[in-house]
Order: sequence, then structure tokens, then C-alpha cells
Amino acid sequence: MSPENRIVSRPTVSVFGASAATPGDGRYEEAVECGRLLARSGFAVATGGYAGLMEAVSAGAASEGGHVIGVTAPGVFRGREGANPHVAEELLATTLTERIHELITVSDASIALHGSLGTAAELIVAWNLAFVAQFSGVAPHPVIAVGSRWGELVATLARALETDGDLVTCVPDVESAVRAVVHRLGR
Repeated sequence: MSPENRIVSRPTVSVFGASAATPGDGRYEEAVECGRLLARSGFAVATGGYAGLMEAVSAGAASEGGHVIGVTAPGVFRGREGANPHVAEELLATTLTERIHELITVSDASIALHGSLGTAAELIVAWNLAFVAQFSGVAPHPVIAVGSRWGELVATLARALETDGDLVTCVPDVESAVRAVVHRLGR
């Protein structure tokens, strides 16, 4: 679905995060707060649409009246039942690559929360798209990473791959992440 055909017209922030997080583990509650803060700041949120931190962000945003987009990939994740109950707008992707691209395309900024390989892939694609934006004269999509593990990964990759690590803003918590998005998008 192209951005012009989306239901929501307000600025959107994609949030990446682990699917295995559960209520009570601290990370889940942090993701709920991320969704709340984004919605309070006037943003819609886009997530992978399933459980874990994706559901937590969705629940937080929905609790504040925010619009929630879920980009799901039923053919890739056959064991998952569909979007979490907080998703107002579900976009379907046929491949994992298409899903990641759609998450970034429908958004104006991205935040990476705690996660594993899938979250790392999403973060790296968002970073790469911010990097290549300079070749077409487009402002880079803000990319924010929460937590020291992403800071270490970004620093290591930037050094090893001789690329611009400053395109990823690494912050310690979700409050700082939302402040960075608000600042970068001029809201």
C-alpha cells in the first residue's frame, strides 16, 4: 500500500522490537510507554503488528487515542494469528524484506527497541536507507536506537564498514527516543 493510500495522514513512527517480550519483563512496559509517548506527541505508530514489544507499543499508542498500523506477513509467520488487537490498520506484506521496507516507507522516523536478529535487520535497513538518502538529495529518515547494545553494534558496524554511524541516534531510554524524534521532525 502506498503512503498516499493510507488511512492516517499524521506523521508516523515505526517501532521495531522483540516478539518474545511479555508483560512484567520491564521491556514490555517500556514499549507500552514508548507507544503512549508517541501518541501523546501526535504520532501514529507502525509496528510489525504481532505480539511482544510490537503489541506493547500498539497498546500504549491505542490507550492514548493514537493510530496503530501493523505490517504483517502471514506467509512468512504462518503460526501467528494476525495482527494484535490494538492494530487499527493492517498492511499485508508477502516477504520479510517487503515487510521491513513497508514499515520504513510508511513512517517518518524509526525507533529500535530491544530485540534480536529481526530487530537488528530492521535497524540496519532503516540506517542504510538514511545513508543512501544523501545520494538523491533527500533528508535522511531519523533512526533512533534505544539501549547500549544498539550503541555498541552501531559503533562496531560504522567502524568495520567505514560508514556514518551518526545517522543512528543512540539513546538510553524511550523517553529520550521520543524526544529525539520530536526534535528531528520539528514537532
